[in-house]
Amino acid sequence: MTKNPFSVAGSVASEDAMRSGTRLTTSARVYGEMRERIIALDLPPDSILVRSDLADRFGVSQSPVREAILRLEQDGLVISYPQSRTLVTRIDTARVREEHFLRTAVECEVVRRLADARDPELLKKARGFLKMQEALVDDMDQVDLFKQLDDAFHAALFASVNQSSLHQHIQARCGHLARLRTLDLPSPGKTASVLDAHRAVVDAIETGDADLSVRTMREHLSGSLRRMPQIVEENAALFC
Repeated sequence: MTKNPFSVAGSVASEDAMRSGTRLTTSARVYGEMRERIIALDLPPDSILVRSDLADRFGVSQSPVREAILRLEQDGLVISYPQSRTLVTRIDTARVREEHFLRTAVECEVVRRLADARDPELLKKARGFLKMQEALVDDMDQVDLFKQLDDAFHAALFASVNQSSLHQHIQARCGHLARLRTLDLPSPGKTASVLDAHRAVVDAIETGDADLSVRTMREHLSGSLRRMPQIVEENAALFC
């Protein structure tokens, strides 16, 4: 069944704005908010996105809306049809596996380099994220904030090896995996397991054991993928 997205209240600040500190272009603002809503499943698969409605909602012309939709199509998050009708795509399990492969390959190399460097500033920052996440564990009213801290933790790892642009690229290319994680995070015990995994990764980096760092990161990133069959069974209408 399709849904009209505009009963969803509120908006999410674009990551582009936080990264650049400058005013977003109109199309980037539209893209950022739409992408965040799709990843959060506020705009679930099969939601209808009508360009004229989007233009009215954002108070813009259809030109920046078209540009935003093109970017979302490149991310594999929407598909457009004639007469200006666009649908949010269902979560593709084959694409989830591809995105997981990409993310795991890159992020394991990141922690390998971090273990070699044993940067005290990174370790201090990472443990700061752990303390903040610890305060939110198992509080489902704060699951969105927990997820933001999760993303910030991983972004900090990339930044410490001067690969922030690569992190942004991977984020853009892993929208199907991100939606799977959105479905998985509220599962009982999931936030606690994420915190434990982050702590294990930081401990491994601190010891300077590159192989252990890679193993712990690989284990951490594979959790949602292992649970994917159950998640699909419980949310069949969201998957293709």
